[in-house]
Amino acid sequence: MNALITTDLVRLDADLGSEKHEVIRALAGVVAQADRTTDVEALVADAFAREATSPTGLKNGIAIPHCRTTGVDVPTLAFARLAPPVDFGAKDGPADLVFLIVAPEGGDNTHLQILTKLARALVQAEFTDGLRAAESPEEAVELVTRVVDAPARPKAAPAAAAAAAATSTTAETAPEAPTAGRRRSLVAVTACPTGIAHTYMAAEALEAAAGRAGVDIEVETQGSAGSTPLAPGTIAAADAVIFAVDVGVRDRGRFAGKPLVSSGVKRPIDDGDAMIAEALRYADDPGAPRVEGSVTAGEGGGVANESWGGRTRRVLMTGVSYMIPFVAAGGLLIALGFLLGGYEIVGPYGEIAVNNTVFDLPDPQALGLDHALFGSGLMAYFGALFFIIGKTAFALFIPAFAGYIAYAIADRPGIAPGFVMGGLAANLFGVASADGAALPATGFLGAIAGGVLAGVIAHWIASWKVPNWARGLMPVLVIPLLTSIIAGLLMIVVLGKPISWVMERLNDGLNSMTGSSAILLGVILGLMMAFDMGGPLNKVAYSFAAVGVGGASLAADAPELKIMAAVMLAGMVPPIALALATVVRPGLFNVAERENGKAGWLLGASFITEGAIPFAAADPLRVIPSIMLGSAVTGGLSQAFDVSVRAPHGGIFVLFAVDGVLGFLIALLAGVLVGAAAVIALKSIGSPKVAPATA
Repeated sequence: MNALITTDLVRLDADLGSEKHEVIRALAGVVAQADRTTDVEALVADAFAREATSPTGLKNGIAIPHCRTTGVDVPTLAFARLAPPVDFGAKDGPADLVFLIVAPEGGDNTHLQILTKLARALVQAEFTDGLRAAESPEEAVELVTRVVDAPARPKAAPAAAAAAAATSTTAETAPEAPTAGRRRSLVAVTACPTGIAHTYMAAEALEAAAGRAGVDIEVETQGSAGSTPLAPGTIAAADAVIFAVDVGVRDRGRFAGKPLVSSGVKRPIDDGDAMIAEALRYADDPGAPRVEGSVTAGEGGGVANESWGGRTRRVLMTGVSYMIPFVAAGGLLIALGFLLGGYEIVGPYGEIAVNNTVFDLPDPQALGLDHALFGSGLMAYFGALFFIIGKTAFALFIPAFAGYIAYAIADRPGIAPGFVMGGLAANLFGVASADGAALPATGFLGAIAGGVLAGVIAHWIASWKVPNWARGLMPVLVIPLLTSIIAGLLMIVVLGKPISWVMERLNDGLNSMTGSSAILLGVILGLMMAFDMGGPLNKVAYSFAAVGVGGASLAADAPELKIMAAVMLAGMVPPIALALATVVRPGLFNVAERENGKAGWLLGASFITEGAIPFAAADPLRVIPSIMLGSAVTGGLSQAFDVSVRAPHGGIFVLFAVDGVLGFLIALLAGVLVGAAAVIALKSIGSPKVAPATA
């Protein structure tokens, strides 16, 4: 296996730039010079993307920019001792020790375990002091190698946990009063989005702080190198639990009833002693926050004292994040079906639809279709198959949306009833009422209502006190069964007709929008798409549009298809506008922004609005209003030109699914020019010019 670090990857007392993105790019260049990267631009882009999620600066002058990337084949560490130090976002000041840690995207656990040893060493003063005192690259390499080659430390089970492990693992997890003379014990979970560095540094910091406090602690690191779950007896014996996470805690229900200290993954690194003290204090406080029920808070990893606004956002975004792959894959397959077989591929060949779906495959000899890119015959036959697959995927997105909203509230017991509520909202099987009329489909709004209803009911049932013998039946049988019955009856009998009435009024309103009212809708959707670039408002606008694209029988001038076009075009504008601005006035942008601008062309063309986030994060007051203006112009023009699109994703690459291609291109160009001009103008007012990059 290649060495993690060599002398070619070390720079001592180096001036690599005045801000963190310049340092990251310079260290990526060091990796390239050492022939350790196959694609330096991919490495830089992945490192920047990780940095955009949260700063990687730590206390005591350390920074650990890191990522998993396709740009390397072996784990690599580039180290720089900076002179002068550079700000990486730590509370106590800039960093002079910077470690660029990169792991292969598909790296095995052996690779990742090496990086976890390094991450744990970074919170040890003797290690960082040695790096500051190193007089040569060879000394620095020796220090790092000594750490990563050291055998893993054995974990001794605390006496209290070992004793509890000998008892029934189904014992109640409610805390007991501390026994006189008994050594206190804690359990913890650490996890960060990347799972490479912070996860293990937080674990090391908690273990060190617990040692100073004379407390036993067992930490479960839910990172990229895999996770060894804590033993049930260890959890049962613990006085309190610490969740130091930036993502959801897997199998959170294991800790139900335990006093809880919850924070982001960086807090223990900065203040581990205070977290241990807080956990011990909570262990003795009957009114302390506790891990709720016997279920988790879902994908967002809800925390104690979470606000209702934050909880609502987390729940909806969880549903949307799981829904979008169904929409994107299904919609693009439908569009490809049209490309290969023409729009006539539906209708007389099987009436493929969401309700009462009958998949009768067409005979390739009998198609004889016009307007298909590849004509009739075998290609048209494959077009029909693509359409069937895509329609099936697309039909599942409302159930997925409702199912994962319920999951975000009640974890796995909420998934099945949530999907059932989503199926009712879409009325997938054309269920009819007693009078023979089909039950009303409540669509997007019904999915939200049904998902929330299923999640809340499942969470409530999970809180019931049941005998030990019944606990195993609760999540797999009792909760899904009772939740589906209760929530299903409420959806059909109570909520179905009111929500359906609202949806009908909404559809009637859309169908009646012409002229100025349609243009105004396009402007509003454009503003929403650009405001938070992938956040809640953006996703609400996108989901609102995507719901209407599934109707294969929609005419080219259907308002649903026009709304989809306005949303897609508006979402393409921000990255492209900022990319154009970096070309027209590069002096207004730093090196990192100019690099992000290069990627912005393709991201925007692909309808990935998130490509604008690095610019907005660095200068929100100038960037966000500018891109909102550009997207609003594009959304309004798209409606004015009656542009429509049958694919819910793909950007410039689904022009074959666009009606009104000329209007599509004009609206996009106009918004890009307006957005770029606005950001240049605002940045030129009171904004110091950035020196151009040197070769």
